[in-house]
Amino acid sequence: MHLLSSLARLPRVSVAIIALGAPRLVCAQNATRELPLHRAPEPTAAAITPADLMTRLYIFSDDSMQGRRVGTEGHRRGTAYIEREVRRLGLVPAGDSGGYFQNLPVFERTLATAQTLTVGGSAFKPWVDFLPRDNGPTARDFNGAPVVYGGVWGDTATMITPAQAAGKFIVITVPDGPDGTPRWQANRPALTQYYGDAMAIAIASLDAMDPQSRQILTEPSVGLRSPEDQMPPVPAFLYVSRAMTTALLGAPARGLTRGKATGRTVNGSLRFTDAPAPARNVVAILPGSDPALKGQYVAIGAHNDHIGFTHDAVDHDSLRAFNAVVRPGGEDDPARAASPEEVMRVRAILDSLRRIHPPRLDSIYNGADDDGSGTVALLEIAESFVNASTKPKRSMLFIWHAGEEEGLWGSEYFTDHPTVPRDSIVTELNMDMIGRGRADDVKRGGPGYLQLIGSRRLSTELGDLVETVAKAEPTPFRFDYQFDANGHPQQYYCRSDHYEYARYGIPIVFFSTGGHRDYHQVTDEAEYIDYDQLARVATLVHDVAVRAANLDHRLVVDKKKPDPHGQCVQ
Repeated sequence: MHLLSSLARLPRVSVAIIALGAPRLVCAQNATRELPLHRAPEPTAAAITPADLMTRLYIFSDDSMQGRRVGTEGHRRGTAYIEREVRRLGLVPAGDSGGYFQNLPVFERTLATAQTLTVGGSAFKPWVDFLPRDNGPTARDFNGAPVVYGGVWGDTATMITPAQAAGKFIVITVPDGPDGTPRWQANRPALTQYYGDAMAIAIASLDAMDPQSRQILTEPSVGLRSPEDQMPPVPAFLYVSRAMTTALLGAPARGLTRGKATGRTVNGSLRFTDAPAPARNVVAILPGSDPALKGQYVAIGAHNDHIGFTHDAVDHDSLRAFNAVVRPGGEDDPARAASPEEVMRVRAILDSLRRIHPPRLDSIYNGADDDGSGTVALLEIAESFVNASTKPKRSMLFIWHAGEEEGLWGSEYFTDHPTVPRDSIVTELNMDMIGRGRADDVKRGGPGYLQLIGSRRLSTELGDLVETVAKAEPTPFRFDYQFDANGHPQQYYCRSDHYEYARYGIPIVFFSTGGHRDYHQVTDEAEYIDYDQLARVATLVHDVAVRAANLDHRLVVDKKKPDPHGQCVQ
């Protein structure tokens, strides 16, 4: 699931280490692991089964996939596995040029070589004296721009106005933490928007940046190029060292007057080079059996990407223990230090686990639940349809979206550039994180727990249909609609691929078993999935799709359609 507030691939583990004041610690949901860390694959059958789902997920979320981040070799490997499976099943290709892949115009941007910046005759080197951040292809050239001191980040009483920043190279300082510890982070999107007419924004905090963050921020960035979107010019953005700050301002920042020109200028610019990067939806069709209706589609989707890996390995179980106690929602919960009582609870988990198995280092965000669970469920659903003796009347459109974690890239691109007529899609059923939902994962969780989002936002009939189908399932479902409430702070309606369909007035349902301690953590692995629950949810989605595909009419849209190019509102 895409995290709306995610700004960068920054370390997600230091809080656990610092808060406990001890070596990297441990946790698992139980004192013993019920499932293995690795599992040999077995042949899959026609039916949707926990065993098939387990086989598929252990493959798809394996370390060899390197976290499947879009734009990387791991993403290429993950989508290649999906493509092999749909080809084996004999589904009809519905991607580009007669194939299963729909390639997205994603590119990797790296800093061009041999670049330096000069201030007052002194030369400064990238990665040593300054760390550039890619603000996109429309970032301004700041060569010759006058330097001004912009104030202290977060202190509106000291920060200059946007008008004062216009046309300037502004330097912003970052206040120390409450305990006097130097801090380096500033909100790049917020500053870029606020000082939109500045030539460049330099954050004077490079010396406070930890080595892991430096490593991550030097990696190439990936972006989606959309010819339809003409982005306005924005300031360049960089972090600068203490020595470069002094050169820029002519003196140490402390005591300077905000907005006052320093008399210095910056010579040079930040130039980035682009190269194509792997990013692809996988799209396949099962043709409908009714000649009059087969030109309409019931779409079922999941996202095929996750968030990659980190360069700083941590003890897997320690992080999981800390999150079980302090951050039960994973990255959805704010990072904070553990209280003394919480430290004792985490240590108790650690002690019990250390008696059973040794520590293991982990650096890969495997994304078994997010969204390996939806991906393999979609493969199982497709295999079930292929092997059914009676095919549904309408065609089934199976689509594994790329780049959901980057901002719903694949679903946005597909709905803007559909490979079937967009108006022929009668509904889209989206699965994202459907492999958990136990009582220790979600409050009031347990067998049959399922969150439904958006099911009646466009079509009351679709919401009623889901309820009707669920009542006929062998195991009762307990639907949780609380996250579908208007204005809910988690904003789940806007955070996964279904919204890109809903913005065009296509009725959607978002199926999820909810967040948990492993969300966007290296601990989201196949060994913690509830495969019985995963099979139940996959079967429900299959049965809802069958019912929608066999209706004698299109699902009725009886609610107001959103602006397809407007901001999502929950």
